[in-house]
Formats: sequence, structure tokens, C-alpha cells
Amino acid sequence: MTAKNYDALFEPITLPNGVQLDNRFSVNPITTNSSSREGLITEEDVNYAKRRAKSAPLHITTAAYIEDYGQLFEYGPSIRDDRHIYGLSKWAEAIQSEGSKGIIQLTHAGRFARTTLQDYGITYGPTEMDLQTPEPHRSYAMSQRKIDHVVEQYAEAARRAIRAGFAGVEISNAQRLLPQQFFSTFSNQRTDKYGPQSIENRARFGVEITAAIQRVVEEEQAKDFIIGFRGTPEEVRGDQIGYTVEEFNEYVDRLLDVADIQYYAIASWGKNVYQNKVRAEGANQGRFVNEVVHEHFKGRLPIIATGGIDSPDTALDALQHADMVGLSSVFVTEPDFVNKLATGRIDDIDTSLNPKQVEDLAIPQRAFKDLVDFFDLGGTLPEETRDTLRQMADQKSLADVKIYRDDR
Repeated sequence: MTAKNYDALFEPITLPNGVQLDNRFSVNPITTNSSSREGLITEEDVNYAKRRAKSAPLHITTAAYIEDYGQLFEYGPSIRDDRHIYGLSKWAEAIQSEGSKGIIQLTHAGRFARTTLQDYGITYGPTEMDLQTPEPHRSYAMSQRKIDHVVEQYAEAARRAIRAGFAGVEISNAQRLLPQQFFSTFSNQRTDKYGPQSIENRARFGVEITAAIQRVVEEEQAKDFIIGFRGTPEEVRGDQIGYTVEEFNEYVDRLLDVADIQYYAIASWGKNVYQNKVRAEGANQGRFVNEVVHEHFKGRLPIIATGGIDSPDTALDALQHADMVGLSSVFVTEPDFVNKLATGRIDDIDTSLNPKQVEDLAIPQRAFKDLVDFFDLGGTLPEETRDTLRQMADQKSLADVKIYRDDR
């Protein structure tokens, strides 16, 4: 194949707010464990981002946790208070140094907040439950006061993102993060207005978060600011269904009623996620999940396909039922993937990794401390590359890394 066979991937796309992107690629969130232990941005964060500043016109960061009790990754970035704005501004500047739109992902891990559990011995979510993951623990139910507090934390995180210079924020409702926990009938057994009795109730927490962020965007008069959304359209555990694609589509419709959302990125677990098929019984059973979602929002909301997209051919295949494609692990070892494809140098695309390349690729020495296992599950990088990354983890002390700290 020649590069011209991939023309569809290089058509510009205009988001609903009028922001134009030069092609259909996005940098998908991936955790490099390169921030400080307290979530401050480091030189490794900045250098990694700058090396990928030309990778795609839309660049979505790893999960930035909005409060202490929402921290998933031990060395993930935080956006929980104003002292983080200085470092976040350095990060935004690096991401956007070549014209990309930098989108910071806002997250709260809820009952799966692994690092919170390690630090504080407690997690919370929609309902009190005894859990086995990431280790045996009891997760406590959120009170109305706590729900209100978290909603406001999301809003203030968006305000910090605007002041740090990001082009947008992404609200992640995917892969068992807190908003998804409220929508799931597996994890939500409440009896109040946030309970599973109706889609309206299950959606309420996510709707309140999204409306609060929209309010902040308007208060800050952030012209062309991008509010993105990431979600898992169908929740399946064995033969059980936590919610259906149709229910989740209705949930996103409710979010569109309260905010100017500019894209919806589909995320889930496992290999070749973009090829997932609907499991729940009904008219859409057996169809591609992405197809059902794309069909529902066509002309209203751009859809980004993710998961298992690791080559020009899989990118083109995924675009059949999406408006854009998001790559994550590929950009770790091949940040020039899109440029090589655009200029016809397909044979030069190489996702393998030689340790001698690490410095040029600006891969943090503690990279993938947690996520190599996910790479194994997804299989989007060669096995020898994953082995190399495993060997790299924890080889460098944070004492050797500059931390962007505002001590004023």
C-alpha cells in the first residue's frame, strides 16, 4: 500500500465548536508514572510531551486526579489544587509547542483508587462494598455532601486547566472510574436520587460534573475551549450486563443537554477494543459497539475509536465506525507514526524499542511501572518492546529529576 490509500485518515475535521484539526489522529491517554509522588509535573513529563508534540493534532494527557481520594497511579499528575498550576502550565506549553490541542484528562478512581488506598487506607464510591481489587478492602458510600464536594473539585480542576493554558479537558467516565461507577448497576446500589432505579438517577452524578465544568468554562470566558468525554459504552462481566450500549448512549445524550461536548472517545478493556461487539440481548446484539455509538451520534458528536489501533491498516479499519482514531502505546516508541504515514514512509514505522533509543524518545525511566501489564493485555506493542519497558521501570530515582514546583 502507498500513503494515498490512507487519505481518509488525513482529512481535516472540525469539532462542533469550530476548532479544526488537521487530521483524524489523537494521542490517547497513557500513564508514564513520571510526575512526583505528590502529583507535581516533572521535567520527564515535559520532555516526554514535547517529543510527541507533532504526533497528532489532538493530544489527550494521562489521568490527572482531581483530589487526594481519587488517585489511581502512584506517580500520576494531579490537578487538585492551585499549587499545581505552575507545573501544569509547563506541561501544556510542551504538548502544544507544535500546534496540537492539549487536553488534560480529569479523573477520580473512586473505589479503585489504588494509591489512595495505600496512603489513607480508605476509598469511597457510590455504595459501601467489600472489594478484592486492588487488594481486600471496604469502600464506603459517598454522602450527599461528599458528592457535592467532588462535583466542585471537578469544576475547580477545569478552572486550573484553563489557567494553565490547556485547550480543553476530558471527563473520563471509562473503565470503572468514579462517574462510571455511578452509572453501573454492578457498583451502584444506592436508594437515593443517585441510585440505579432509573437512567436519570444513574446519570445524575455525571450530569452534575459535566454541567459544573461547562459553568466554569463560561465563567472563565474560555473561547473555543474543548470539553471532551471518554466512556465505556457497554459494561460486561461474564454473562452479566452492568449497562447496555443503548443506555449509555442515552446517558451521553443527557450530558449533551448540559454541556458543549466536542468529542466522545470510546475506551474499554482487552485486545482490539475498537472491534468489540455488543453483548447484551436486543436489536444491536452482535453489531460493532463503535458502529452503534457512531450511528447514534452521527452529525452531532465526533467519535474517537481507541484500543488495538497499532498500524496504518488498523487505523483505517477503525475509522469505518468513527470520526477519529486514538493511539496510545504506538506513540511511546514511534512518536513519528503519523508523519511517516503522511509522507509515504510506511516501511520506516517501527514500534520496537532498543534501549539506546530511550533518550531520543524521552521515555521516562519509571515508565509503565503499572501499565506494562495492560500492554500485555492489549498486545499493541511487540513482546520484546514490552520486556524492555519492564526492565526500565524503577531504574532512576526521582531525586535526579527536576520538579516544577511553584514555591511562591
